[in-house]
Amino acid sequence: MQPNEDLGTRVSGLNDWYRLNSATSVLRHALTNPAAGQLALVSSFGAESVVLLHMVSVIDRTTPVIFLDTELLFAETLVYQQELSERLGLKDLRIIRADPNEVQATDPEQSLHRRDNDACCALRKTRPLARALDGFDGWITGRKRYQGGARATLDFFETEEGTGRMKVNPLAHWRPEDVRTYMEENRLPKHPLVARGYPSIGCMPCTSPVTDGDTDPRAGRWRGQDKTECGIHFVDGKMIRTGENA
Repeated sequence: MQPNEDLGTRVSGLNDWYRLNSATSVLRHALTNPAAGQLALVSSFGAESVVLLHMVSVIDRTTPVIFLDTELLFAETLVYQQELSERLGLKDLRIIRADPNEVQATDPEQSLHRRDNDACCALRKTRPLARALDGFDGWITGRKRYQGGARATLDFFETEEGTGRMKVNPLAHWRPEDVRTYMEENRLPKHPLVARGYPSIGCMPCTSPVTDGDTDPRAGRWRGQDKTECGIHFVDGKMIRTGENA
């Protein structure tokens, strides 16, 4: 890609070039090609996060890794984050939290999620991530098409509307069996909540186990509500709902 190309043209060209390439090839390009700019991996250290974290540790373990600690996470997630970071030798882990003054002013009792979960996500995830990504040219996500909903048409590379950043989704075309195989072949530890029925793990108050009748692995996130994303995947600062380009 030429440096003077606009982001949309570069993203389109990258998707054409890497259409039949592997996740590792896509990630390696993103982390080693100067034209991609400065990127960070944003990781929840959730059920499948270890795959990308491991890939990053192999390609370039100095890659900035941003972890949003909402202070409403499962204790198991916090322990898993610490143990995995040490095991993989991540050199630039950035633990990001909401502005304490803002939390004290708007959610001192940690009950905002009961009244307005979109506002809670904005307070604890969206705005802190926006601050953390300031100065980066783009970021890497672990989203996959098989997760359904608005993610079903993901490409490897995206243009993030409103920010001028590129989003990279190396695992976009992976299937559940690809994730399992990679973890088994590399002997990677699973998040402890996976064995208890949590294939997708977010904040404790808004995440429940998936039942036998659920077909969507994210069914336990904001169960029974018209909400499918926490808000970190947004357009012009607005929450992306099912059917839009999350």
